[in-house]
Amino acid sequence: MPHAPLTGRIALVTGAGTRLGAATARALAAAGADLAVHYATSAAGAEVVVDEARSLGRRAAAFQADLHDRGALAALARAVLDWSSGRLDLLVHNAANFDRVPPAELSADAWDRAMALNATAPYLLTLELAPALRACRGSVVAMVCVSAERPWKNYIPYSVSKAALAHLVRGLAVGLAPEVRVNGVSPGTVLPPSSYDEATLARLRERIPLQRIGEAEDVARAVVFLAENDFITGQILAVDGGVSVA
Repeated sequence: MPHAPLTGRIALVTGAGTRLGAATARALAAAGADLAVHYATSAAGAEVVVDEARSLGRRAAAFQADLHDRGALAALARAVLDWSSGRLDLLVHNAANFDRVPPAELSADAWDRAMALNATAPYLLTLELAPALRACRGSVVAMVCVSAERPWKNYIPYSVSKAALAHLVRGLAVGLAPEVRVNGVSPGTVLPPSSYDEATLARLRERIPLQRIGEAEDVARAVVFLAENDFITGQILAVDGGVSVA
């Protein structure tokens, strides 16, 4: 029988209808967790994740919310807790803005969009769900990014917002202890855009000590590990093939 370390736990994953969020939700379901699958616009993808979780015998449901909207964010928390009978063991902050903004196009709006979804929403959603997480001695895992340490020229608002998220992880780890653990995963080059040609992909691989581009499952396994290990808090685990130390 497959090892299912999260059996009996309930997880909410934001932005779980596509890409890293979907892979993370699938990994959590495979590890035994029931799933609240949040999405903003990827309704079809979220329903696929829900169906796959149910096929494994998990309880699962999809929840739509625009996390830029503070009212919708609070409503999401209420809806998930209504569905789960007030229980939540794991909150995964995956939903993110990844807008490319060259220096010549920097604007207040680009800053506001990045900060709202990548930093403010995780902060407020954690506060909304903190009582439930405390009651279960649960945990939070946030998707940070290697750009939090080394900002990218064409993604300055995004990089800064991820740096804020990294600091939020460390701050909440102290603020919510001892009942709630808070950690982060910092992906490197994972799921590059489909528009990249082979020459571009080859250049990316050359910069990575492990000489390969990451898979979504590499990141998802790290989230499961942090959810399972109950003596880790305030840490950000780089899943980047070694780029952060190269």
